[in-house]
Amino acid sequence: MHTHDMSSWTHDHVFNQNQARPGERRTLIIVIVTAVFMVAEIVAGLYFGSMALLADGLHMASHAAALGISVAAYVYARRHASDRHFSFGTGKVNSLAAFASAILLVGFAGLMAVESIERLFNPVSISFDQAILVAVIGLLVNGASAWLLASTPHHHHHGHEGGHDHADHDSAHHHHGHGRAPESELQKDQNLRAAYFHVLADALTSVLAIVALLAGKYAGAAWLDPAMGIVGATLVAHWSWGLLRMSAKVLLDWQADTPVIDRVHEALLVDESDRIADLHVWTIGQGQHAAEVAIVTDRPRSPAYYKALIPDELGIVHATIEVHRCGATEDAARKA
Repeated sequence: MHTHDMSSWTHDHVFNQNQARPGERRTLIIVIVTAVFMVAEIVAGLYFGSMALLADGLHMASHAAALGISVAAYVYARRHASDRHFSFGTGKVNSLAAFASAILLVGFAGLMAVESIERLFNPVSISFDQAILVAVIGLLVNGASAWLLASTPHHHHHGHEGGHDHADHDSAHHHHGHGRAPESELQKDQNLRAAYFHVLADALTSVLAIVALLAGKYAGAAWLDPAMGIVGATLVAHWSWGLLRMSAKVLLDWQADTPVIDRVHEALLVDESDRIADLHVWTIGQGQHAAEVAIVTDRPRSPAYYKALIPDELGIVHATIEVHRCGATEDAARKA
């Protein structure tokens, strides 16, 4: 029996998912800040007998739980990146967490709307000074948190990692002139985006509350408080719907955007005799794609040749390429 060294033909499926993401530490900081502020509000509410403080503290608790999901997803994805049970690594764990957070945001928007409508028809007395103070502190905390998450630096990630054979890789570099502006971490990382929307929803709630409370205190327009709540609920629902769609596409292996597909077509069809019979490109992680391609040609070349033509900037870290000689099917049919 012959023994063969398979090391040059095999590769892992980690794709750098064992590295801490830039958004992980920032999200952890936000969770700690949110939890501390939450405890402070609940304690103060109980001590001073303030329902406004207590209610806002419990509201912060729901967001602390949602942000906790984001942190847990980062840690789980990193620690299980080498687990072979994950066919293409753990990149989709973050999208799953984003989907769960988006559902929580929908629930949060629903509660805001129901409570606001109820108060619109059954107004309650408001302690304006105390409520304004709570809203201002909440705005400062959540505004700083949103800024911290949004300021995550750009992370330049190139594909074709994990031990793939990409001979003649330099031949692909002439395609890079069509590159797009690099995406920020907030644009690529759906888990970070979910955390950002949670703190942004809190900040928006605080802004609307401040406007409504000031109008109620100085203009007697108490109806503005629940009206602003309905406006806020509508905006949060809009954000959550966008996040649900975005994360669901990743979880369902949705075909990549048309520009990406067009770029793959353009990159692979360098010979006029080549034809692409089948092409699938889908997201497997943050800024990372997998691809399956079937090429029919009169002059077949190795899969490694075609892999090397795919531009790095597309983030295709795993490519399976089938190469068929044109007419091979007809020849086989005649021989049968």
